Amino acid sequence: MTINKNYPKSFSHIGITVPDIKKAVKFYSEVMGWYIIMEPSTVKKESETAIGLMCIDVFGDDWETFEIAHMSTSDGIGIELFSFPNGVKEAPEFNPFNTGLFHFCIQDPDIEGLTKKIVDYGGKQRMPIREYYPNDKPYKMVYVQDPFGIVFEIYTHSYELTYSSGAYAK
Repeated sequence: MTINKNYPKSFSHIGITVPDIKKAVKFYSEVMGWYIIMEPSTVKKESETAIGLMCIDVFGDDWETFEIAHMSTSDGIGIELFSFPNGVKEAPEFNPFNTGLFHFCIQDPDIEGLTKKIVDYGGKQRMPIREYYPNDKPYKMVYVQDPFGIVFEIYTHSYELTYSSGAYAK
């Protein structure tokens, strides 16, 4: 008898479209400390290679070239950066109420220092840094925005630690 047991899948990477790939690689490597796995390079539409065919499958026929770079976080999560020459160069208006990717979250115990660095590099702090358990545990969070308008969150502690203690319990 075969038992079909479901197990949690691991997170591999996230793809982010940016207006300027070189500026994005500079921001994410200097501010976030993410490793550069593959420097920015140009991909051209062609059907002679597996990568070319895959890009046509994903993006359709309405493109000729784009730039791509690959980065990695300290825990091996991939960051795939794309820049398309004919794409809109502004992030869409922040609207968490609509279906779609709302944000991603990174972790840094120095939330104040990282938030300041993001602002110093042209990003924004979208809210005050908040504590989940004021006067009890040092778990903090904040929403920020990179210089390209992409919204993300910063936690001081792991997701499991933050929520296993009942962040919303009274």
